[in-house]
Amino acid sequence: MKNIFILVLMMPAVLFSQENNFSIKGILKGMPDKTELVLKANDGSTEPLLLIKSKGDQFEGTGKIKEPGLFQLEVKNGAQKMMLFLDASNVKVEGDFSSMPMARVAGSKAHDDFMLFNATFNPLFAKLTTAAQQLNQGAKDENGSIRKGYNDVVAEVARETEKFIDAHPNSPVSPFVALVVLQLNEDPTLLANRLSRISTTAKQNYFGRTAEKMVEDAKFGSVGTQAPDFTQQDVNGKDVKLSSFRGKYVLVDFWASWCGPCRQENPNVVNAFNKFNSKNFTVLGVSLDRARDKWLEAIKADNLTWTHVSDLKFWSNAVAVQYKIQSIPQNYLIDPNGIIIAKNLRGEELQSRLSALLK
Repeated sequence: MKNIFILVLMMPAVLFSQENNFSIKGILKGMPDKTELVLKANDGSTEPLLLIKSKGDQFEGTGKIKEPGLFQLEVKNGAQKMMLFLDASNVKVEGDFSSMPMARVAGSKAHDDFMLFNATFNPLFAKLTTAAQQLNQGAKDENGSIRKGYNDVVAEVARETEKFIDAHPNSPVSPFVALVVLQLNEDPTLLANRLSRISTTAKQNYFGRTAEKMVEDAKFGSVGTQAPDFTQQDVNGKDVKLSSFRGKYVLVDFWASWCGPCRQENPNVVNAFNKFNSKNFTVLGVSLDRARDKWLEAIKADNLTWTHVSDLKFWSNAVAVQYKIQSIPQNYLIDPNGIIIAKNLRGEELQSRLSALLK
């Protein structure tokens, strides 16, 4: 089970298509002469966008960005740094060298929107972090007040997100906001709705493309769609094709011998298999193991008497990658025509669904 959300703002910005000129100049009081400043994309890349050497406590430079995005201005080999949401603008920075993150930034509408985001959402994220830490560390919550407080703030974040996007449909910061708050509600339909209210131009950056890809990826393997076919070898090295199970209800079960929650769930799958395998139902296990002996030992120890496949490539298992598996256990219930009719059925829920289908 996932821990309660604690937000960490580490969204990267990447450089892309059409280039635009920008300039940056500023005064950081108390900055030593010839201080080296580096401007780079906030994606962990080593290549800087701009290198500047100060003259006294002043600095300036020009460059090109290929689209609006989140960047970091930092002192080379130093601890001082600040975040900038840059567009094709002439940016001015003014502040104290000792408190660089608090420096005032003018000239960029995108950065103005970013600062509004910080002022609105950071206090809410702080409340969420406090409540999440209490819940994750096992704090007593006998009357449910901590969780209620957490949920109330989550609802407030959702309301503020709607307000921000509706007020800034043409801002490149809006898809950034949609991505950040996605950690609180991973509903792709909600994300798609928010993106639909952001202009096409505003979505032409890293954040817009990433959000739109997430919406598209979420459509993969959705209930009511055809289950993508695959072929992988079983424990005897024989190719097994998902479509060879047509005519049966089949539970495609992603698991691994090293996965504790998977092993805990296995008895429920065994019970379902034993109860319904004579009624046109079977299981196809797809293991994310990498050690053949461990895989086979777990199959035997847990009495998993159905068909199993694996390429022993851990998280790079070809079927897991194809099905965009990010955590296990996961499963798909597929009908005799190869249509996905349910996902991630656990325990009694699995048996209940099968009982309704296989009366």
